[in-house]
Amino acid sequence: MNAPRHTLTPMRGKGGGNLSLQAGRGEGRVCPLDYIYDPVALARPADFAAETLYVVGGLYGNLAAAQAIARLAEAERGSVAIVYNGDFHWFDASDDWFEAVERAVTPHRALRGNVETEITRTTDIGAGCGCAYPAAVADDVVMRSNRILSELRGVAARAPRARARLTALPMHLVADIGGLRVGIVHGDATSLAGWSFTRETLGAIAPDTLADLQARSRIDIFASTHTCLALLYDAVLPNGHLTVINNGAAGMPNFAGTHHGLISRIATTPSPHRPLYGLTRDGVHIDAIAVAYDQVQFLDRFLARWRPGSPAHLSYARRILEGPAYAIAQALGSAET
Repeated sequence: MNAPRHTLTPMRGKGGGNLSLQAGRGEGRVCPLDYIYDPVALARPADFAAETLYVVGGLYGNLAAAQAIARLAEAERGSVAIVYNGDFHWFDASDDWFEAVERAVTPHRALRGNVETEITRTTDIGAGCGCAYPAAVADDVVMRSNRILSELRGVAARAPRARARLTALPMHLVADIGGLRVGIVHGDATSLAGWSFTRETLGAIAPDTLADLQARSRIDIFASTHTCLALLYDAVLPNGHLTVINNGAAGMPNFAGTHHGLISRIATTPSPHRPLYGLTRDGVHIDAIAVAYDQVQFLDRFLARWRPGSPAHLSYARRILEGPAYAIAQALGSAET
């Protein structure tokens, strides 16, 4: 049976009637209208150029990971452009922790993810965490994410200068790396919280649709994070070439039995660090680089804020300790998810 044809459209949540009361009236499922953009917006001149780009998605407040990423950058030849592409806040729901994350991120370019967008809203629009979770995600997971967001929003409310900075962050950036145009997004090509950059969805999209996306956006490589699962997807299209790399999470394990985060490195030179996987196209190296952060440091801070039974502990402690039920082979599409 042939796979159905798909189009890259914003993933909108179902109405409250299709969810349990625990999940609320669609909070955490819906995709706010102000998350949506036209891929044509990415066809602009590049916002910056660099020889080496680190795309850091999903730091989730892990300061030990931010420190490890700085050490990775120090080992590079020449300068490194570091872009935090959203959800750098999450577990840091205390004033001092939140401020420390702001200090770590502020020197670098950044996008706002759904977390940064929702913690800075002054009016509740019913988006909850803004994750736009698909139906496959259980209602209790959605409910817990909404509760984490609510606690973090209270912290952000006490940091007006940070809120103003986060509100002003863009939803996407375009970088020129070795002549290739890199679209740095949080979600996908049409939405800040889009879920189209998954292996299952990309594999089912008709080549002509991807070719149209590439032509309209003029993007050669998309670098994203929102799904929190790593991915490297490369498609040779009728009149072009499109690569998608998702770093999963910089601040949490991405594969079973591991304790390291992951960033995307896109550069004109080979990495001084051994990539977990990657490819080279048109002279540009596109790699997944492990972030070997101090697990004890991160875990101690996480457990001090999120005790057993708390929403973050219930949703994330097992992944932090054991990694998700996910393998590198799956990120490369050579195993069933």
